[in-house]
Amino acid sequence: MTSSPTWTRVWLRRPETESTVTTTSTSSNGRRAAVESPLRAPTRGGVPGLPGGGQAGSIENDYGTRPDGVLKTHDAGSFAFETGGYLPAVTLAYETWGELNAAGDNAVLVAHALTGDTHVASSEADPSIGWWEGLLGPGRPIDTDKWFVIAPAMVGGCYGSTGSSSVDADGVPWGSRFPFVTIRDAVHLEKRLLDALGVTALHTVIGGSMGGARALEWAVSYPDFVRGFAVFACGAASTAEQIAFGQTQVMAIRNDPHFNGGDYYTGQRPEAGLGLARRIAHVTYRTEAELQLRFGRAAQGGEDPFGGTQLAGDRPRAGRYQVESYLDHQAAKLAKRFDPNAYITMAEALMSHDVGRGRGGVEAALAGVTAAPFLAAVDTDRLYFPEQSQQIADLIPGDHQVHTITSHIGHDGFLTSAEQLGDAMRGRLSL
Repeated sequence: MTSSPTWTRVWLRRPETESTVTTTSTSSNGRRAAVESPLRAPTRGGVPGLPGGGQAGSIENDYGTRPDGVLKTHDAGSFAFETGGYLPAVTLAYETWGELNAAGDNAVLVAHALTGDTHVASSEADPSIGWWEGLLGPGRPIDTDKWFVIAPAMVGGCYGSTGSSSVDADGVPWGSRFPFVTIRDAVHLEKRLLDALGVTALHTVIGGSMGGARALEWAVSYPDFVRGFAVFACGAASTAEQIAFGQTQVMAIRNDPHFNGGDYYTGQRPEAGLGLARRIAHVTYRTEAELQLRFGRAAQGGEDPFGGTQLAGDRPRAGRYQVESYLDHQAAKLAKRFDPNAYITMAEALMSHDVGRGRGGVEAALAGVTAAPFLAAVDTDRLYFPEQSQQIADLIPGDHQVHTITSHIGHDGFLTSAEQLGDAMRGRLSL
C-alpha cells in the first residue's frame, strides 16, 4: 500500500483580463451556481402552515418555490446509517429529464455539491436556470434527448429529502436527533431510488466537489452497476486541511447562541453562525488573485473602513471593505435558503468522505473500480488540489488523464466553467 501523498501548494495565476468589481455576482460569468441555487421546496409532507411546504424552518426566498410536479419524491423506507443511526422512514426528492429506455440502462445520475439542489438545468416544466446549465439539456454534453437524467437531493439536506428539519411521525422536527450521514449512506439510499425507478445500470454518474465524492463512492460501491463516472474537483478522501475547513464551519453554527443543540425550529434560527460558516467556505471556493483583482482594498460604497462613531460601546470600525460586503452578501443569501442543521450534516458528510474506509485503504478501493473514469480539476483550486484528482487517476486500473478546467476563480470553476470539458467528457464516457 502506498503512503498518503503530500499535496503541494501552488501559486495562483492572476487572470489575464480584469473582471468588473461587484458585490452581487455569484460567478465570473453571472450564472447561478449550485452553491447559489434557490430553495427547492418539497412537494408534500411536513408541518402545515410552514413556508417551504414540508420541512420545519424552511423559508421562502427571492426565487420562490418550484412549479408543481417538478420535484418528485420516493419513499425509500427505513434506513440504518453507517455509524449506527436509524430512521424509520426516508424520503428522497429528485428531479428528472428525458425518458428511461425499455432496458433501463440509459440513466445518468447527477450529484449536487454541498448546498446544491436538484435543479441541474432548465426544463419545459421549470425553465429557471440550473447550476450546470451548460452541461445538461437537448444537444448538450449530457443530452436529455438521449439520456434519462436523475438528480437526487441528498439525504440530510433541506431540499425535499429527509433531513433535520423534516418531522417525525409525531410532527416534531428531527433536529438534534437526526443521524450522522456519510457519503456512503447517501449513495446507498440513492441506489434504492434508482431500483424503484427501474434503472438496471448507470451509464454515468457525475458530480463536482461533494457531488464528486458521491460519484466516486458510486463507482467503488457498485462496480457492476456503474459503467462510467465523472468526478470534478474532488479527491478520493477528505484531507486533514479539508476536514479542518469543515470543522470551523460546523463550529461557527454550533456556537451560535440560537443553535440550542440543533433544536431551534420553534425559535430563532442560528443565522449568524450559518453566515459565518458560509463566509469561511466561500473564501476557500475562490482565489486570492480573484479577490484581489475584484476588490483589492477598496471601501464599500460610501463606507469608511477607518471610520467610527464617538458613541460609547460602538464598534471601533463602522465601515467595510468591498470584500467584506461581498462575504456579507453571500452569507445573507445562504441564510435565506438553507437550514443550519442541514449545513452541518452536509459538511460532516463531506468530512467523512473516504472511499478506502473499511476497504483496506484508498489504493485497494480504487483498484476495484471497473467503470470508465472522467477526472477533472480546476487549475487554481485551493480547496481540492489537482494532485488529488491525479491520485485517483493513478490508482484506478489503466492509464487515465486528469482534464483541467482553466479558471481564475478557484474551486467554483467546476460550476462556472465545466463546459470547457463538455466535449471531452462526452467522448470519454460515450455520452
